[in-house]
Amino acid sequence: MDLAALSDFDLVALHGGFGKASRASGRPKATLSRRVMDLEASLGVRLIERGQRSLRLTEEGQLLFERTSGLVREIAEAGDAVSTGRGRPRGLLRVSAPVVFSHAVLGGLAAEFAQRFPELRLDLVAEDRNVDLVEDGYDAVVRVNPRPDAALVGRRFARDEMFVVAPVSMARPKPGPRGAAVGVPAVTLSSGFDAVPWHIAADAATRTPALVLAPDGRVRLSSLLMVRDAVRHGVGAALLPASLFADDVAAGRLAVWGHVPECAVEYWVLHASRRLVSTKVSAFVNFLVEKYPRHGP
Repeated sequence: MDLAALSDFDLVALHGGFGKASRASGRPKATLSRRVMDLEASLGVRLIERGQRSLRLTEEGQLLFERTSGLVREIAEAGDAVSTGRGRPRGLLRVSAPVVFSHAVLGGLAAEFAQRFPELRLDLVAEDRNVDLVEDGYDAVVRVNPRPDAALVGRRFARDEMFVVAPVSMARPKPGPRGAAVGVPAVTLSSGFDAVPWHIAADAATRTPALVLAPDGRVRLSSLLMVRDAVRHGVGAALLPASLFADDVAAGRLAVWGHVPECAVEYWVLHASRRLVSTKVSAFVNFLVEKYPRHGP
């Protein structure tokens, strides 16, 4: 199988058309079309169904793209590293990351990363959907409390503790009899992550007793930033990561009711578990771990 033709096929499949692939790569549309036809002829199967205005991958084409797209990029990067003798991170690095984490910190980190590696182009997408690295064309993803996945490997680079916070006008409830849960007006996430009882740990330093709260979700929102803003406006208490409310507590806009240890948030940077990890992915992983030295792998 001609590696150059395979590379052009993957380029067309990734961008969803010859014209888009041509504009993205700078390669002539006619050349891409001819290479794909040569690949189809060598394999004896049709890989792309061509329409007047669109195209779609055949079942064989989809299988070939899924199995080869990442490997083709790795081979190109390995060849480039050998030819230059330096193996410096270069090319396009596509990363998907959660919306809240992206808005809170990744803008500054992305700028610093780009300045450190000027030969890299970073395309960072803020989204909360569970992307597929191969099908969606990503090199790495940042995920919160990810489930085990045999197709992905990576490192934990940060941890955020969760606390119950409330408007300063709302008094902290007293513990229920024999540790029973106490109902409280609350702002919760639409995902249901924080809909279970909140077990607040006792704090010996402030002599604050343990407390179990049953959140009564008066408002359900899809973003932690929205949850924080709703709490600021006095609608109820909420379970929030420390990184999102420190300034509000210091300014007297929010009160902390206590720490909920079992709901800690871990941030992981993950990539495909193939044998060869590109220098650009390694650079990004190491960069995030470096920026959060207190939270090891």
